[in-house]
Amino acid sequence: MTDTLADSRTSSRSFSEGVPLVVEDVPRRSTTERTRLLEDPGFGRYFTDSMFVARYRTGEGWYDARLTAYGPLQMDPSAATLHYAQSIFEGLKAYAQPDGTVATFRPESNAARFTRSAARLAMPPVPEAAFLTAVDALVDADRDWVPTGPDQTLYLRPYEMAVEPFLGVRPADEYLFIVIASPAGAYFPRGVQPVTVYLSEDYIRAAPGGTGDVKCAGNYAASLLAQEQAIAAGCDQVVWLDAMEKRYVEEMGGMNLFFVLGSGADAELVTPELTGTLLPGITRDSLITVAREQGHPVTERKVSVDEWRSGVADGSITETFACGTAAVITPVGAVKARTGDFPVGTGEPGPLTMQLRTHLLDIQHGRVPDRHGWLHRVASAA
Repeated sequence: MTDTLADSRTSSRSFSEGVPLVVEDVPRRSTTERTRLLEDPGFGRYFTDSMFVARYRTGEGWYDARLTAYGPLQMDPSAATLHYAQSIFEGLKAYAQPDGTVATFRPESNAARFTRSAARLAMPPVPEAAFLTAVDALVDADRDWVPTGPDQTLYLRPYEMAVEPFLGVRPADEYLFIVIASPAGAYFPRGVQPVTVYLSEDYIRAAPGGTGDVKCAGNYAASLLAQEQAIAAGCDQVVWLDAMEKRYVEEMGGMNLFFVLGSGADAELVTPELTGTLLPGITRDSLITVAREQGHPVTERKVSVDEWRSGVADGSITETFACGTAAVITPVGAVKARTGDFPVGTGEPGPLTMQLRTHLLDIQHGRVPDRHGWLHRVASAA
C-alpha cells in the first residue's frame, strides 16, 4: 500500500465523525478466476480485491480512511508493532442469505471487544460505529466474493497495529486500522469429525492480570509451541489449564469449551467461567442463549481436569465441544495427558453438540428466523 491516490471518490458515508471515506478504483479479478477460487476456498488462502485502511496519529485522531486495492503494506523497519507487539485483531463472517442479501453475525459484539482489546494494549480505540462502517464498506465492495456453497462464508479480519517508527517501550503515536476479507469453505467439508486434544502441562495461555481476555497477536504467538507439542503427541489441538494451579480447564486452542452433563431434554451445559484469563467468545455467548432457549440449563463455573476425567468415566459428562467463529462447534472425542488418556463419550459427535451446531449455523445462514437481531444486513439482493 502506498499513499499515492488512485482514481477515487468520496463515499456518501463517513468512517468516523469528520473523517470522510474515500473509495478508490480497485482492479477486479475476472468472474472466471473468482469462480475458480470460490470452488475450493479453504481458509485464509485467498483474499478479496479490496481492503479498508485508516490511519491514526496522536493529536490528530483517525484520518485517511479509504477502500483501496488489496496489496502489500509499506512499513518502516522500526515500526513499533514489529518490536513491541502492539497489535490486536477480530474475526467475524459475512453470510449469503436465502433472499440474495449478505449479513454479518453480531458485528456489534466484535466492535465492542475490539475496543476492550485496544484499551488493554494502550492503543487508540476505533469508534464502534466506525468499525461497523469499515466492515460494511468492505463487504459491500466485495460482495461477489461471498461464497454461496453449503456453510461457506466470507471471513473478515479487522486489525490494528502500531506503525510509528521508533525504538522505545511506550505506546506508539501512529497506528493503522485495516480490514481484509477471505472466502472460507465449510470447516468440515467431509462431515463433522471429533478432535483429539492434548492437555498442556508445560505451558500456559494466560495468567490473571494478563491479556487472556483480549484478542492480541502475542497471545497466539505464545500458543504455537504448545500446539506443536500437541501435534507431536498425535493430537489436533491443545487444551489450556489455569496458570495458578494447572487444575482447571480454560480453553481449547483459541476456542471456548463446553461440557454436556446428562443427555436428552434434561442435558445441562457447563462452560468455564470468564475469570479474566479466558476470551469472551461471541459464539460462546450465542450458544449459551440458544441452549437456554431450548430448555437446557447452562452454568458458568470452573471445571477441573479431575472432574472432566471422572465425569467421562462415570458417564455424567456425555459430550464435550469447543466453539469459535471459524468452526462454530468442534466436538472433542478424546483427551491425551501425561496423567493418562481418556475418551469422551462414544468418540463420535454428541447429539446435543450437533443440535446446537446445526441451529446456530441455520441462524447465521438465514435458514431459520433470527429472533435476537443477531444478523446485520450489509448488502441488499444483487
